[in-house]
Amino acid sequence: MDSTPHRAAPGAAPDPAAERARTWLGLLSRQFPELLEELLPGRPGSRPSYDLAPADLLRQAQEARADRAAAVWNARHGITPLGGGAAPLRLHVSDALRDITDGVIELEEAVRDRLRLGRPRKADVPQRLARIAGLLDRIGDDRVLLEHVLTEARRMARRCGQALGEAEPLVRVRGRCPWCDSVSLRAFPVRRAVLCINPACRCADAECGCADSPAYRHTWPEDRWTELADASGTLPQDLLTAVTGDEA
Repeated sequence: MDSTPHRAAPGAAPDPAAERARTWLGLLSRQFPELLEELLPGRPGSRPSYDLAPADLLRQAQEARADRAAAVWNARHGITPLGGGAAPLRLHVSDALRDITDGVIELEEAVRDRLRLGRPRKADVPQRLARIAGLLDRIGDDRVLLEHVLTEARRMARRCGQALGEAEPLVRVRGRCPWCDSVSLRAFPVRRAVLCINPACRCADAECGCADSPAYRHTWPEDRWTELADASGTLPQDLLTAVTGDEA
């Protein structure tokens, strides 16, 4: 992120990106406790109460993650548990929880550093998100900072939703697939990629899995969007807009 603030003109209307950032921050704040809940063991009576303090919820989640790490180690060494079966591993939830927690801490620190407010006090993730949202009026005066907050809030909310099992959204992309010539290109914002969803599409790339598996779809990651735009008759900016759309 550029270190030089770019200030909006005095009296300018608030940037709509600020309200979009507020929406994504609020969504993540509501989803994050559900992510903690998903990580807990599935034993009767083990589901958390929202009356618990956030620190207690996080402690329970950390204990559950340690239990799962031990279960993985035991399985790799041929050790089976005594008695009833263990709770299923939720490693993707644990990874998402760690990624989002670290991301929110780093985002708040970056915001406060940019605004010269000093280091933030320790707090749980929803509290930090609320503090970031409370600074959006000041953040909105700095275009670069606002775009950074919007991008990170959107990324983490989508990561949280994906870990909770929500279906990944897809956005139609203008232009035709270079391989099958159908209007079947779709952008997948969570994975930041464009896919051809035509089941009959097959490419000429020997390394692509679409030739071997009917369930595989040819994929263009972000570093190949210029190539895709040239071949499909669309614009790189259209691909970027489709992937970073702001429908929360």
